[in-house]
Amino acid sequence: MNLAIFLDGGKIMKTVLQKVRGGLNTKLGFFLLTVVLFAIKSYVAYQNKFTLGVEGSIQKFLLAFNPFPAAILLIGIALYFRGRLSYWLMLLIDTIMSTWLFANILYYREFSDFLSFSIMKGSGSVSNNLGKSLMGILRPSDFLVYADVIILILLLAFHLIRIDPRYFKLRFAGIISVIAVVLFGFNLGMAESNRSGLLTRTFDSNYIVKYLGLEAYTVYDGVKTTQNNAVKAKASNSDIKPVLKFLKKNHADSNIQYKGVAKGKNVFIIHLESLQQFMINYKWDGQEVTPNINKIYNSSDTIAFDNFFNQVGQGKTADAELMLENSLFGLSEGSAMVTDGTTNTFQAAPAILDQKGYTTASFHGDVPSFWNRDNAYKSFGYQYFFSKSYFPKVKNYDAGYGIKDKLFMEDAANYVQQLPQPFYAKLITVTNHYPYILDKSNKSIKAWNTGDNTVDPYVQTAHYLDQSIGEFYNYLDKTGLRKNSMIVLYGDHYGISNNHKPAIAKILGKKKVTNYDLAMFQKVPFMIQMPGLKGGVNHTYGGEIDVLPTIENLLGIDSSKYVQFGQDLLSSNRNQIVSFRNGDFVSSKYTKYGGKTYNTTTGKELKNTTATQTSAIAKIQKYVTTELSLSDKVVNGDLLRFYKPKGFKKVDKSDYTYNLTKSLKRLKASQKSNPTSVMAKNNGQSTLSDYSTDAPELKNIDTSELVFPTVK
Repeated sequence: MNLAIFLDGGKIMKTVLQKVRGGLNTKLGFFLLTVVLFAIKSYVAYQNKFTLGVEGSIQKFLLAFNPFPAAILLIGIALYFRGRLSYWLMLLIDTIMSTWLFANILYYREFSDFLSFSIMKGSGSVSNNLGKSLMGILRPSDFLVYADVIILILLLAFHLIRIDPRYFKLRFAGIISVIAVVLFGFNLGMAESNRSGLLTRTFDSNYIVKYLGLEAYTVYDGVKTTQNNAVKAKASNSDIKPVLKFLKKNHADSNIQYKGVAKGKNVFIIHLESLQQFMINYKWDGQEVTPNINKIYNSSDTIAFDNFFNQVGQGKTADAELMLENSLFGLSEGSAMVTDGTTNTFQAAPAILDQKGYTTASFHGDVPSFWNRDNAYKSFGYQYFFSKSYFPKVKNYDAGYGIKDKLFMEDAANYVQQLPQPFYAKLITVTNHYPYILDKSNKSIKAWNTGDNTVDPYVQTAHYLDQSIGEFYNYLDKTGLRKNSMIVLYGDHYGISNNHKPAIAKILGKKKVTNYDLAMFQKVPFMIQMPGLKGGVNHTYGGEIDVLPTIENLLGIDSSKYVQFGQDLLSSNRNQIVSFRNGDFVSSKYTKYGGKTYNTTTGKELKNTTATQTSAIAKIQKYVTTELSLSDKVVNGDLLRFYKPKGFKKVDKSDYTYNLTKSLKRLKASQKSNPTSVMAKNNGQSTLSDYSTDAPELKNIDTSELVFPTVK
């Protein structure tokens, strides 16, 4: 009896398998198999390769469901074609979609965001040296996104599934396309019911991907990019009015005590690549990681800020520069310096100071096209841009994203000494940039032991960065530049992304990190030093958007007449709201991060808020949303072309050139026409002999032997 049942069961199973195989041998069957495998693969990737913050049954269902509409619609295109061609098109479309998923996995791993058309448009500006980073990002499991494609190819190659040469009726193909659209409508309806205003109010691409899928996000991003271009074409003079109204309403009066105390001083902006606030006064293996920066931070003539946050988006360093010198936010996708830096009108710090008699210069040890700086800087009003071609080449001088910091800072000093005073000089370090590449001879502290190979070298490059700052400071002291300068040091963005939570927890001495911990982990150093400045640690909550009005106040410049979204960090009536690019925020009372709200002082999550708390949080959220939205309107609509501050002359980009020969000739001529530089005051003699560095690359090279480009 049991044997008979077993045999009958075997026959049934065989029959089922035959029917399944028979179904797969049809074009529709193969199509459905391709769609299901792609959807399964996408779901697994969403769960394991991204941090989408999925919570609740609806979000979990949509995460599994959302790959189907796009897969059915796109792979279904192949059904409109005949014979074998339709099979190969299905495989091709699947491969293209898989490659897009693969690319986003790699990008997300380091930048916690998805690729956008703006990022791709600017890929030429950021692609240099990414090969080294790619090897550090790649994981063997990433290639599993192609597993379904390989399986399908093998099934066809070994004839386990046979190609159905029959014609697939066009009306059936059309019905499948309609089904895909209906399924997407269902998906969108459920998403909107769970997250109202998903496509109209959110600043975070993670939400769109977890609700609608990667393909839908890509289409949304493409539409939004097109709309932004259209907005710029349609923008008019009236569009600036709500911006001016918002800024007037939220203007914070400058601190009278500090107004103009740095007037006429040189201004140094020292960009501390990827340095985070927790590194200040931090010790590892019995050593201070940043002893030189610690000394500056704790100096009596330094105003240091311990609640200062990075506010960058996808543009990272480029966003930090935009905020620092324009008090405008970076865009929610891509980099404004790339998409708008060439064409937009700006009223940036270099132009403001240029028109007040300052020489303005930026220094960066990589190619000038990186982040479109060679064009954006002209729009900002920089007179000089000293990039890689201006500096001597020595063996092993490049660390992946430009010249190593110790070499770069010394090389920069050659041109700093020639700048007519007063000057505004920005120096951008790069060695503490992911993937934290540093040769053995430059390592003077051991790596962390978090077990995360990506994170562990960070402490070594941060220590190296600090040493380069110490050497540069010694030069400023020897030449007398420091006593006649205001020096601003800032970290541009996080160095360790939120995707490294176990390592972050170990670094912070915690078992597990919360969203509150991650929000506080966005703090970066910001300090202003000048001899005679009344210093101390300031606990106000602020961010990079606030830097420009703070500097302007110290220089005696009225920031209220410009379109600037920041508030003077020294003001007593500032609102202390830090807007993050995705719409989250930190304030002196409340912190919202990753969909959860916390008490900023205690770090405790607010699960059941009182009516008063709910109202206060909503008010902050409204401010943040409005601020980001209006800043985006200024950038996307190029609205500053319609606004003319009194006494400010619009920048004419044709006035600027960063051609090596022309720039060096102009700099040389200025030594006679405006002999106020350090070198001019030293009877035309170089002061580089005052620069001391222990850079091993220069061990057998006399500083005076470094060959800089020259002109007759």
